[in-house]
Amino acid sequence: MPDIARLANNADRPIVERLWLMFSHDLSEFHGQLPNPDGTFRSDRLHTAFTDPDWAPYLLVSHGHPAGFAFVRALAGPTRVLNSFFIVRGARRKGIGLQAVQEVVASHPGPWEVAFQDANMAAVRFWRRVATEIAGEAWAEERRPVPHRPELPPDVWISFRVPVRAFR
Repeated sequence: MPDIARLANNADRPIVERLWLMFSHDLSEFHGQLPNPDGTFRSDRLHTAFTDPDWAPYLLVSHGHPAGFAFVRALAGPTRVLNSFFIVRGARRKGIGLQAVQEVVASHPGPWEVAFQDANMAAVRFWRRVATEIAGEAWAEERRPVPHRPELPPDVWISFRVPVRAFR
């Protein structure tokens, strides 16, 4: 299967912005957030992914079509964080998400963390499967409060380590 994940550049930004709206819409079910008055959603992570050198935005492409995105943060830190990850509904349950995560994390070996919500059962199943595929039994899961959002239930965090030259 050809590579799915590639670093996004400024020319890709309008595509990722449109995908961001779909991602935000999907997550609004779990966060209870409504769009802004102009129909957009909060997009500070999107902006940061394209402007902060400690972040890396990835565009996920399948058969020449946008299939999603991934934002990595803390590139210079001891542990990379897969901050945002999205696969369009038409590309889900086809192995594209797993392959995309494997490609993204293989580009940044070392310790990783991913957060998601317990209420999002599809995410729970997906991230546990991803962690097992990448790290076997050598991964951990914990719940942490959402910073500055005491009204929200804690996030689930999965952590694992990616060796150099994984999945390539």
